[in-house]
Amino acid sequence: MSFSRVYSAQTHLLKGKIVTVEVDITKNTLHAFTLVGLPDKAVDESKDRMSSALKNSGFKSPKSQNQKIVISLSPADLKKEGPYFDLAIALAYLLSAEEIDFDPKGKIFLGELALNGELQPVKGVLPLTEQAMRLGYKEIFVPVANAEEAALVKGITIYGARTLEEVIDHVSKVHYDRKGKPLEKEFPKIEAQRPTQIIHKSIIHDIDFSDIRGQESAKRGLEIAAAGGHNIALSGPPGTGKTMLARVFSNILPELSNEEILEITGIHSIVGLLEDNLVTEPPFRAPHHTASYVSMIGGGSNPKPGEVTLAHKGVLFLDEFPEFEKRVLEALRQPLEDNIVSISRARGSAIFPSNFILIAAMNPCPCGNKGNKDKVCICRPNDLDRYARRISGPIIDRIDLWVTVGNVDYKKLSDEVIRSERTHTIRDRVKAARLIQEKRFKSNQNTKRKIKTNSEMNVKDLSNIVKLTKEVRELLDDSAERLALSARAYHRVIKIARTIADLENSENVQANHILEAIQYRPKVNA
Repeated sequence: MSFSRVYSAQTHLLKGKIVTVEVDITKNTLHAFTLVGLPDKAVDESKDRMSSALKNSGFKSPKSQNQKIVISLSPADLKKEGPYFDLAIALAYLLSAEEIDFDPKGKIFLGELALNGELQPVKGVLPLTEQAMRLGYKEIFVPVANAEEAALVKGITIYGARTLEEVIDHVSKVHYDRKGKPLEKEFPKIEAQRPTQIIHKSIIHDIDFSDIRGQESAKRGLEIAAAGGHNIALSGPPGTGKTMLARVFSNILPELSNEEILEITGIHSIVGLLEDNLVTEPPFRAPHHTASYVSMIGGGSNPKPGEVTLAHKGVLFLDEFPEFEKRVLEALRQPLEDNIVSISRARGSAIFPSNFILIAAMNPCPCGNKGNKDKVCICRPNDLDRYARRISGPIIDRIDLWVTVGNVDYKKLSDEVIRSERTHTIRDRVKAARLIQEKRFKSNQNTKRKIKTNSEMNVKDLSNIVKLTKEVRELLDDSAERLALSARAYHRVIKIARTIADLENSENVQANHILEAIQYRPKVNA
């Protein structure tokens, strides 16, 4: 046999893409070694890695023989990136050179080869395994460091290998010694990886809500935001605890479902941010205000996810919110409204999920002292106007809750007696409110979309689910007229009111819920 076909895979956007590795060998001719199929530099260098790995694994190096080798990676129009194909290329070459014999049907091979034949881990194994399972492949071979991650997928057999030799010994129909003589005794084969169980770990956090003295209004706003999945902005002078409040916020969010854990783990695996085999807590992303457009939104010639996608099902904390580049802030419009981000490039377009809770923190003015009773604001009127214009009306509209965080009295800071509610108490109320919402959306026949929180409701959902009495509707309309609320802000007030009612376990939205919700609108016309 001078031709062979083996199957591998690579990540494409946030999914896996099966890649067919074909090798054709023409012997007794001038040496040539060609790799085709739009390979990038990392893929092209696999020829050298594979040659050294084969030599150090007891086989002849492809470069030491007079033969023409053509390696094709298909589909040909898909750009091949990364070291995913090293193992598959090595096996396809050996199969084509008739140095080993095995049936590659139904098998996927992934892994980067070290020069000594060891298998190095690769990114995005979870979505690659999911795609292989969906397409009917029965077995997948991955580096042992990726085996536990791959075993999150059920319905496909996972083999974690340490070396190229291990894989060859496992798949070969006949085993040979170093001299090429067949062996009667079979080599030990790789044991199948046991399915990985999703375990929700109880994590002890450094800071509790009760450690933050005062700021009860801000804590209330954060509780509402967590319960309904609403976006929130914290405005106040420097040193009032805005950053600390934002960092403890994720501690009151409910546990992720198994489906959400797999989705988030897959995203972080593709980007290469998977420190453990699982992401079991809601992500918390806090990019610096100098972050570029592409790092925030995503993009590149071959689109990659940005911070808004890495924060999916978690929290995106933007400190010094007005200091972010104008282009970056305006790009938040789509993810804040639709929970997705659409990226279009010359080579194609991509839609990434971005269902996160935004926490924006900012100072009231450039010097931070505006409205402070103890300090004088030194900002000029022009500076104040310029600072205010950095956040556009559409962005203000898309943030549900605007909370002022003022200075805390020194006596409260030093008083050991004064303690607010602990994190677990607030979290229990948030979980109860989320459960109410989940049951409501499941029981509503008019809602076809899979939504879990009040913030995800559209206009049609609001009309079907949230029924306001005549008195409550008149109160809302009157307040909206006086505050000059836009249609979007009007509907967001209803969503917030519904969340407040859920926190109180109230079946209907009452007037007090509407009044509290209106208080969280910004004190300027949107």
